[in-house]
Amino acid sequence: MSAPLPEDAVEPKRDIILVVDESPDTLGFLTQAIESTGATVLVALDGESALSLTEQVTPDLILMDAVMPGIGGFEACRRLKGIDHLAHVPVIFMTGLSETEHIVRGLEVGGVDYLTKPIVIDELIARVRVHLRNARRSAAAHSALDATGRFLLSVTPEGRLRWSTPQAVRLLRQISPEARETDFRLPAEIVGWMTRAAEGGPDHATHIWGTEARKVELAYLGQVQAGERLLRVTQVEPRQDVERLRRHFALTGREAEVLLWIARGKSNKDISTVLGISPRTVNKHLEQIFEKLGVENRASAAALTIQALHRLEAGLLS
Repeated sequence: MSAPLPEDAVEPKRDIILVVDESPDTLGFLTQAIESTGATVLVALDGESALSLTEQVTPDLILMDAVMPGIGGFEACRRLKGIDHLAHVPVIFMTGLSETEHIVRGLEVGGVDYLTKPIVIDELIARVRVHLRNARRSAAAHSALDATGRFLLSVTPEGRLRWSTPQAVRLLRQISPEARETDFRLPAEIVGWMTRAAEGGPDHATHIWGTEARKVELAYLGQVQAGERLLRVTQVEPRQDVERLRRHFALTGREAEVLLWIARGKSNKDISTVLGISPRTVNKHLEQIFEKLGVENRASAAALTIQALHRLEAGLLS
């Protein structure tokens, strides 16, 4: 049996940088500079070649010229961001286009940074290192959240889905079957709510989305990094829980719905929005619910409900 390699003999993983530029001279000096940092460099002369190459290899970061023959850099980036296994890869644009409209366009199609030519190598290397580090942190966080089964997703300020746990996608598909597509975007009403929530409005922390038959609640959790907002998605009004509460506490169907939302910490105003009834009607239902449960306030009703649901789920109650 051969002896194990000493720890310092194991070569660390080398970052893979894809450089896309139509100029062989530019490719040459960028390759030399980047390889001097210990990274592996792949090159492509245009957007089409870059797309073909990424079908075989997933780079850790892409340096992309904006103006190229055929498929340009902006379009190539847009397509790359629509591919599941490439959507997380940072794209830094390198171009002589320095007008604000071009910078904005580069960021809109998914770029994380924008360098104008002529390229200053020290600045380029510094930005590459920063975005590689951010990408690693983001990937680690996403993997951890996937493993814990959280119902989370991140989107751009324009509503384009950047990443989601599998559990969140399953809930989104109940409302919008297109959620399985790589270029899925949230509707304008959700984008508007998200903008208001990002501005700090306490009345916009959550939003109910869906149809009368199926609804989900979106909660704004904050900004993860530039251009990425984190949301939590929760199923609204699971019929099984409503039916369990109705039978167990001898409630009407509407009373069971109100009680379930009380257990989830919702106010009368929130419940009226979800159920499409007035806050005054919600309050009348609460009076009946408190009497039937033998409690005097919302906190007691919520505690009793949560306990009952746990025991019903475990089969300890019928």
